Amino acid sequence: MNSFLQALASGRPVLTAECAPPHSGDREAVAKLSAVLPKALDAVVVADNPDAVHGSALACAAVLTGEGREAVVTITTRDRNRIALESDALGASVLGAAGILCVTGNHQSLGVSTEAASANDIDSTQFERMVAGLDLPAMAIGAVANTHLQPMELNLMRLKKKIAAGAHFLLTQPVFDVPAFSAWMDAVSAAGLDQKVAIIATVLPLTSAEQGETLRQRKTYGPISEEVVARVAAASDPGKEGVAMAAEAAAQLKGIAGVRGIHILSSGCEELAAQVIQAAGLG
Repeated sequence: MNSFLQALASGRPVLTAECAPPHSGDREAVAKLSAVLPKALDAVVVADNPDAVHGSALACAAVLTGEGREAVVTITTRDRNRIALESDALGASVLGAAGILCVTGNHQSLGVSTEAASANDIDSTQFERMVAGLDLPAMAIGAVANTHLQPMELNLMRLKKKIAAGAHFLLTQPVFDVPAFSAWMDAVSAAGLDQKVAIIATVLPLTSAEQGETLRQRKTYGPISEEVVARVAAASDPGKEGVAMAAEAAAQLKGIAGVRGIHILSSGCEELAAQVIQAAGLG
């Protein structure tokens, strides 16, 4: 078992953060990410073209692994058919990745590449099942949980499918409403699902009111209140306020029963992860 799998199996709180591969062919640009990201992280989750075209997530994960990091590579089903998905999963294992995060990915019209075609051969849950069935050394298999999906019965049904497919951990979408998340966790715990998978709550430090308003309008991560955006807009230093808000949420989330850790969605602004960790007393 790699150390990230060991951390998940131990039952102790885990700490992860996302990084975005640079849009560059320079290996040193990736190595610099490792220097910026906090050493306290149990794993670095490498993003796979979430909002624009970046460098290869597989290549970035390989470099981070060479730097002594536990790297979880995100693989998006939007961009690959089942042949490419299986090939990349095998490649991730060969390159020493600690795990694979199986995601469907946002529609390309939301900014990734509006002219690109989607593959969408299989969905992320089917991909999980594929990875779990491959003859690989022990790797952590992850998926994303939508805490806002209603009705709750459907939400729990989807979680059960992800767990049955082989997920070891679930990263939630960013939490901006802690009471609503707590209600979701109550339902998850009542169903006993928190005993079957490690649920890692995600926070996102907003860098500007414009970013918050875009996310609110598109509902990329579910509902975001006008009050959240207004608080960032009113701040003399919006980036600092965004970190403070993320740290406040993280400090509350880590105390909710059933939550196994905190994930910091700092893709493209990796230096913010250390600030959130320090402000929230994590690590």
